[in-house]
Amino acid sequence: MSRFLHLCLLVFTCVCVFVCAAVPLHARAGNALSLQPAQLAIVINDAEPNSVAVGDYYRQRRGIPAANVVHVRLPGSPRTLDARNFAALKADIDAHLGPQVQAVLMIWTAPYRVECNAITGAYTLGFDPALCARTCLPGRPSPYFNAASARPYTDLRMRLSMLLPTTSVTAAKALIDRGAGAGFRTVPATAYFLTTSDAARNARARFFPPAGMVVGRALATRPLRADTLEGARDVMIYQTGLAEVAKLDTLGFVPGALADHLTSFGGDLLGGAQMSSLRWLEAGATASYGTVSEPCSHWQKFPHPAVLLRHYAAGNSAIEAYWKSVAWPTQGLFIGEPLAAPYGRR
Repeated sequence: MSRFLHLCLLVFTCVCVFVCAAVPLHARAGNALSLQPAQLAIVINDAEPNSVAVGDYYRQRRGIPAANVVHVRLPGSPRTLDARNFAALKADIDAHLGPQVQAVLMIWTAPYRVECNAITGAYTLGFDPALCARTCLPGRPSPYFNAASARPYTDLRMRLSMLLPTTSVTAAKALIDRGAGAGFRTVPATAYFLTTSDAARNARARFFPPAGMVVGRALATRPLRADTLEGARDVMIYQTGLAEVAKLDTLGFVPGALADHLTSFGGDLLGGAQMSSLRWLEAGATASYGTVSEPCSHWQKFPHPAVLLRHYAAGNSAIEAYWKSVAWPTQGLFIGEPLAAPYGRR
């Protein structure tokens, strides 16, 4: 590893340890004004009927301005795009966006990968071909990691991105409704952080917040040593490290819930080698995250628990809090309803 990369790792670790220790104090800051519908563009695949139906529902449910709706054609909905076809897609999307657009929501299940990059990572940070030679190398650092910025495109020239899956129109509409209902009223909830028996997938465990209450929120933090969370009905955040997560059908996720598992291929939505991040949304979560290619167990390639909690509890939307929590997000796929903000200003 080069001296520069070693220094970057050291700085990231020091910053994140500090943030983890400070969460119970800093999470009380808010309620922040989260990303607004006028700042979000939606991209609809006109070649896929589910994308069209869900896109129209989302536009109406969230009040997305007509000028922020982009139509593209991706026949066959391939899981993976090559760099050339992705570049054409991105150029087509960007050509329709005004400077007020801070984030983009792609409304389809596939494509979700650009060679070894996730489509969201490639769209927001730019396609990184070097990573595909050795996917276990450190990723491209995100300037948005743990940032204070409320306008990433204005401040950093990067538009956040997320994927809203459309495998089922009914399930997609229910997901949208959960996001829109988040924050309608404050409900007591818990953030669960599980240290499992899978040592290789516990890279984030040292950053789990301690047990307690987030100041100014009806939100408890509960770290556990267990492979399974069962029967909890107040889940706002659930983070764990396993290839497959059991008992999801016993859980109750509150509107706006975030959930993800640290494993190699959670973002390979339709691959089947490990549990897909889609399972979290099907269980009732509102947003999730997973990597599309072998990341190795760099914690920087996954949502940092303390950073995620801090920004979400402070009032950021799901897309903002998730993006702020990942230091090296090129291989990471962000999925769900981006505007959910249970602790945002109402």
